[in-house]
Amino acid sequence: MPSPSPERLVILDRDGVINQDSDAYVKSLDEWLPYPGAIDAIAHLSRAGWAVAVATNQSGIARGYYDKTTLAAMHDELERLVSEAGGEIAHIAYCPHGPDDGCNCRKPLPGLLEQIRTALGMTGLAGSWMVGDSLRDLQAGDAMGCRPVLLRSGKGERTLAKHPELLAEGSETRVFPDLAAFVDWLLARQR
Repeated sequence: MPSPSPERLVILDRDGVINQDSDAYVKSLDEWLPYPGAIDAIAHLSRAGWAVAVATNQSGIARGYYDKTTLAAMHDELERLVSEAGGEIAHIAYCPHGPDDGCNCRKPLPGLLEQIRTALGMTGLAGSWMVGDSLRDLQAGDAMGCRPVLLRSGKGERTLAKHPELLAEGSETRVFPDLAAFVDWLLARQR
């Protein structure tokens, strides 16, 4: 598969964007609950010729709440559901480390996005879209030249309450209620 152009790449955070988030962590496949419309939105993007990747902090592994096998089961289910809906996920990158582990992959650092860039054989990510529900998602994207999108789902409303500048006139951050609304806007803009 040829490398996607950055302008045709959407990078998604996972918890709070694709599936319901939990302050107690999403620790099992049973707790991994996709938002209504999120799977179809990903498949819709994919069918329209966009590459979709996922960049997710998963410090629950370092904290001992679940293991990599459990995380793989969640990601296998995500890929299965998207495939059933007629789409595909180009790559899933995750950080298994805790906040004090000193890794370079935990967002807001851009290591996960670097992993995606390498996995997809791209020279850069400038101009691609970084979609998240927290400031650290946007900061990781910003470090790689991605266009920022904040969703109000997940921790998005909390993020906006703490960072009202994201809604200020002149902010480059685009804000949408959820993933489906962003995808509808992006595909309509493309027409």
